[in-house]
Parts: sequence; structure tokens; C-alpha cells
Amino acid sequence: MSAQVRWVDGLKFVATSGSGHAVVMDGDGAANAPSPMEMVLMAAGSCSSVDVVSILQKAKQKVRTVEVKLDGQRAEGTPAVFTDIHMTFVIYGHDVSENHVERAVKLSADKYCSVSIMLGKSVNISHSYEIINEA
Repeated sequence: MSAQVRWVDGLKFVATSGSGHAVVMDGDGAANAPSPMEMVLMAAGSCSSVDVVSILQKAKQKVRTVEVKLDGQRAEGTPAVFTDIHMTFVIYGHDVSENHVERAVKLSADKYCSVSIMLGKSVNISHSYEIINEA
């Protein structure tokens, strides 16, 4: 896996993944794009969401969409690392089983999500979920 980050101007940078996808980041208070720390938070949510969706699909759950709301707390001072991250998964669908959702979130947290598991070595990561059963 590889990536490249190129300075644009001010504190704005363009990161390009080895697979050729680009994303803009802004180190100036996230005025023009997500900050690098916001990207870390979003990466954790994206990685976990991939797992949860995949596991629920394999369990043949009738899921319409999945959202994850992330709340990250950072240390005072420098470096302002994450100290706590809470992920709330909101699952929308029809007759979605709570047991399957609980299992999917736990498997992501404990076994599959590389980003969260890596961050969990130094950050307190917690999870919750809500199921919105649609008619």
C-alpha cells in the first residue's frame, strides 16, 4: 500500500492513494477541506461501516442504509491526539435483527476493522447502535 501527499498552498494538501484516488485535506482549521484528524475519524467510521454492512448482508438482513455517527475527543495541548472515539451505528431497514446488528458491530470492533483496531491501541473506542425498522 502506498500514498503521496502534495502541498497545494497555505496548509492545504492533496493526498493521492496508490490506487489513484485523491482527497484534499486542510491543516488550517478545516476551512477548505477536512483536517487530517477528521480524516482519521472518518477512516475509522468508514472501515467499521464496511464491516457492518458486509456482515449484515451476509446474514441476509433487509438493510436499506447504515450510518455511523462519530464523536471524537482529543487531548488538550500538543499533540492533540484522540483520547476517546464513540461510534453510533444507525441501521435502517425492515425486520432487522438486533442480535445480528450487535454481532456485526462487535465483529467489526474486535476482529475486522483495521483502522479501529489500530487506533484502539491508544484510544478508548466505544460503540453503540440504533435500529430504525421501516415499514
